[in-house]
Amino acid sequence: MTRLIRCFALAALAVGLAACGPQRKSVFPPSLAVQQMQVLPSGMWRLTVRIQNNSYGGMDFSAIEGSLQVASETPVRLHASFDRDIPSFAGDVIAVDVLPTPAMGSALAAVAAKGSGGSLAYAIQGTIHAQPDLVDHPDDKNPQDFPFQHNDFLSPVPGIANTFR
Repeated sequence: MTRLIRCFALAALAVGLAACGPQRKSVFPPSLAVQQMQVLPSGMWRLTVRIQNNSYGGMDFSAIEGSLQVASETPVRLHASFDRDIPSFAGDVIAVDVLPTPAMGSALAAVAAKGSGGSLAYAIQGTIHAQPDLVDHPDDKNPQDFPFQHNDFLSPVPGIANTFR
């Protein structure tokens, strides 16, 4: 009987000690994708990039450094500084302007001529800078760099000129 009481007391002590520490929220790399692209009158492309926070806590995102490659053309620089506080498992968008190469512009024009049946392959890759939200992670003040890579297709939007999704 005393052995049973000791085992019960030990189990209760273990459960009590486990409950004493703060619960850590896991941090996972975010995902990025081009949600929309518009060709501006100046010839620049305005990308609407969606950032999806895949962590169990909020994250403060501050910059992306990377590249955009359209079809098999030479990649161009993809860079933006911003301030987005994205809650856990939520997403937000940022606007990034890029200057395409003439070959990228030609590839996009060929797809636009096909109408909504055409599509253009793209790839984005690089690093996004983030820091765990101090509300969700009060003891973690270290910024982190997360690599990202995403491949997909863009197609012309019917009825909206110079817009691709």
